[in-house]
Amino acid sequence: MRLIIFINGLILIFGGVIMAAEAIAFGNESGVFLLASALTITLGVLLSVASHCDFSDLRTRETFLLTATVWLTASAFGMFPLYMWHLSFTDAFFESMSAVTTTGSTIMSGLDTTPHDILLWRGILQWLGGVGFIVTGMALLPMLKVGGMQLFRTESSDQGEKELKSSTMFAAATFWAYLVLTVACMIVYSIGGMGFFDALVHGLTTLSSGGFSNYDASFGHFDSPFLQWSATFFMACAGIPFAWYIHAARKHEFRSEQVQAYLVVVGVAVLLLTIWLWAFRGGDILDALRLVAFNVVSAVTTTGYATTDYTLWGGTAAVAFFLLTAMGGCTGSTSGGAKMMRWIILVRSLKIQIYKIRYPHVIMRLKYEGKTVSDNVLDGVMSFFVFYIFTVAILAAALDMIGLDFSTAISGALTSVANVGPGVGNIIGPAGNFASLPDAAKWVLFFGMYVGRLEMLTVFVILTRGFWREAI
Repeated sequence: MRLIIFINGLILIFGGVIMAAEAIAFGNESGVFLLASALTITLGVLLSVASHCDFSDLRTRETFLLTATVWLTASAFGMFPLYMWHLSFTDAFFESMSAVTTTGSTIMSGLDTTPHDILLWRGILQWLGGVGFIVTGMALLPMLKVGGMQLFRTESSDQGEKELKSSTMFAAATFWAYLVLTVACMIVYSIGGMGFFDALVHGLTTLSSGGFSNYDASFGHFDSPFLQWSATFFMACAGIPFAWYIHAARKHEFRSEQVQAYLVVVGVAVLLLTIWLWAFRGGDILDALRLVAFNVVSAVTTTGYATTDYTLWGGTAAVAFFLLTAMGGCTGSTSGGAKMMRWIILVRSLKIQIYKIRYPHVIMRLKYEGKTVSDNVLDGVMSFFVFYIFTVAILAAALDMIGLDFSTAISGALTSVANVGPGVGNIIGPAGNFASLPDAAKWVLFFGMYVGRLEMLTVFVILTRGFWREAI
């Protein structure tokens, strides 16, 4: 535990330094960041000094604890400026967790007049959360065998070719790919007419699949087809594994089964919903294509931007977006949701089971990227989906008992676990936010965002009695 506390102390120090750097570089408009920085750094130093120890290889139990606690620590230091500004403790923690997990659900309104340092802080938290999850998913979750994540390690790093010598180098290369795409997004937004500050914040929240905007109207504030198409492109890029960019750049090989499935799902959804919207509302089909493409990509990548209230497009569209919310982008991206890799394995497993019913004696092997999927991976994927459905159901029931209506309860539970942001309905839909929900509901959604970002199993395993009774 000393090592876990020590590392979390270092994270607090890092967070405090980021606060101070933002206040110095962009001004302390809200008047809270220098004080918040001092408190965060002081707390981090105290924890680090009190628990100082030599680094050693983490055992499995320590790895679980470290993975689970760093996100809570990040949310804790992220909420300090928000709480000291004027949000309540619950609202500040909710907003911070939503940012760090790149969920994008917000309780804040009046964003058009909110101090710039507060808006930038939300964007920074989302960007750090996005890159943090990439590194976590690359380095820790595969080792913990969280529902097929071990396949991501195999897919993203060919040890035989020794493309990169260590996981540290690979993480650094992934970070640079993430940074380059973020900067490119900012530049394109600036070319499209955004001011420097808007381009900065929206660049941070686009590539992180976070979706926090500087305006109550979200991305709909920018009535520019160029900007909306640009955002659609970069959101789609954020849903692709960043390891894929590295591999494509180094080997000029672009084949990936999950990237192909991701693009097919997005393309089919955009095509069908464009036809539906054009038939439902009429008007220019190109405008319908732009609206649908933006909002579909935002939903699938769990970014959470919105240019319109798509729940007003009719019941079919509302159901379609509800289902797309659960899909998610690719494993190894900043997207939430169940991820395409798992859907591929699930569908192929079901096809094999159906085939075996007809031909009981046939022997078939489930394959992914030309390689046989082990039973351990398949068990992990099935366990993930069971826990995914179980978690959404339990959270929806809890929200219903708190007093939320059915559509708000079920969509709120799903969007929190999928880390997508807006739900459906008049309260938490694309045109609303989460401010009016009771505090108890916000804490339920807080837990959903947390376990959803850490792929469920990572959190639930430390809640078992055996985890604390037995050394792993």
